[in-house]
Amino acid sequence: MEDKLKQLWLQAQSEIASANPANYEILRTKYLGRKSELNHLLGQIADLPIEQKAVAGQLGNQIKQQLAERLNQLAERQPKAEVELFDPTIPGLHPPLGRLHPLTQTTNELVKLFRGLGFSVADGPEVETEENNFNLLNIPDNHPARDAWDTFWLKESVGSKFNPSADGQNSKFLLRTHTSPVQIRYMKEHRPPIRIIAPGRTFRYEAEDATHSSVFYQLEGLLIDRGITVAHLKAVIDTIVKDILGSEVKTRLRPSFFPFTEPSFEVDIWFKGHWLELMGCGMVHPTVLKNGDIDPTEFSGFAFGLGIDRITMLKHGIDDIRLFLSGNLDFLEEF
Repeated sequence: MEDKLKQLWLQAQSEIASANPANYEILRTKYLGRKSELNHLLGQIADLPIEQKAVAGQLGNQIKQQLAERLNQLAERQPKAEVELFDPTIPGLHPPLGRLHPLTQTTNELVKLFRGLGFSVADGPEVETEENNFNLLNIPDNHPARDAWDTFWLKESVGSKFNPSADGQNSKFLLRTHTSPVQIRYMKEHRPPIRIIAPGRTFRYEAEDATHSSVFYQLEGLLIDRGITVAHLKAVIDTIVKDILGSEVKTRLRPSFFPFTEPSFEVDIWFKGHWLELMGCGMVHPTVLKNGDIDPTEFSGFAFGLGIDRITMLKHGIDDIRLFLSGNLDFLEEF
């Protein structure tokens, strides 16, 4: 690691010393950008033996500081522009164009993938009722699984304003904790066969850190028909993972528990040499089918909930979920 860092430092010194000041931004991105070789090497320090970490880390930080100083010196060598007469024949400056947010890009990619598999896109309100968010998904008031959801509850006057369709349900209002309520809404209005995805924003009342956010994006998937089995679920999961993260990524289903599916699974992926937990899934619980006015003796189905933030972080090597909502243009302009 030390040899690689020193070799990179020698290469950078030589290139910066002979560079034209006009190339400052190109060199800054090359050597100090988020996707730079130096950043890649610094990210590998965590995998070094403990006795090598301190030395490599100190050397890497010194090189990073020296590179920043050399690049600043290069920028200062740029000559100040001389005042010239205005030439109306010179083309005007084009303002920088905006671009789609990385979460929107991932969502669009997933929607395109699922449309190719025959799925439709469904939507539901972010202000939900307790009935749809919990009760009809087999999570009654006294169910221990409710402890896993720290919920933003709303005053009835506020909730009814944003969700007038809930009038008469005698239900509390909340910011939905998952996109699963779209399942119930769709089942009540459509007959099988059903193939839908429901991407959208969800909310949890929890402390925020590099891997947790109180506002995040989820994509719910639901397929209901005659004769649907776990084999169909596994095939769809494999297709999603390999299309988004790469054909070399392996998947496995690990038994788990969710009140709205039975059996339930956690999906793990073999990604960059490690097994990582990706999402939850399972066969739709018969009670949930009944609550959606579907006969569980005739139809079966599977459901899954994929974190759009999570898969975007894996795809692009992002290590802090808070960057998505930070409004940091330096971060957003890299996508």
